[in-house]
Amino acid sequence: MKIISINVATVGNLFVTEAGEVPRRVPTAFDKKPVAAAVRVTRLGLTGDEQADLAANGGINKAVYAYPSEHYAFWSAQRLAALKRDVLLSPGAMGENLTISGLLEDAVWVGDQLQMGDAVFQVTEPRVPCFKFNVRMGFSHAGKAMIQSGATGFFLRVLKEGTISAGDAITLIAGPRKLTIQQINEQRRNGPQQDLF
Repeated sequence: MKIISINVATVGNLFVTEAGEVPRRVPTAFDKKPVAAAVRVTRLGLTGDEQADLAANGGINKAVYAYPSEHYAFWSAQRLAALKRDVLLSPGAMGENLTISGLLEDAVWVGDQLQMGDAVFQVTEPRVPCFKFNVRMGFSHAGKAMIQSGATGFFLRVLKEGTISAGDAITLIAGPRKLTIQQINEQRRNGPQQDLF
């Protein structure tokens, strides 16, 4: 288990066009790009990273978003089917701060701690995609595909500030082990709003 890439972005604009409407600007920091240097981790996230919508991202419980690199093949296939062309997805394409390997949603429990570099994080919840994800992926059912597949990644709280680098090992320290990220995703998928999917 390790960090493949650390990705940050500042708030910019995403242009959203809906049928028959003039494109509108939506603030977002979705356009995460890899950084080569070590990155300082604070209680509210990574130095150099911003969030546009603090109700959906950021804050203490969603300070950092981790996404398994193993899901990138799934998204390449989804985009190929939807867009009829192969589009390369680079680390950060899912809007994640940490592109990781070796740690999927079925092996991560709410409350687990992850040590990376000299920082310590705690798993809090899976991602729930918004319309911006559909726009960035280029097809209207991307968010639905994320929920249905369970390939959501997960948010992290920062328990101990420190510094991390791409290539750092991830050490998992088991928490109370009551609910996995995968189980939460299944509950959301099969819950009272399943008719939406």
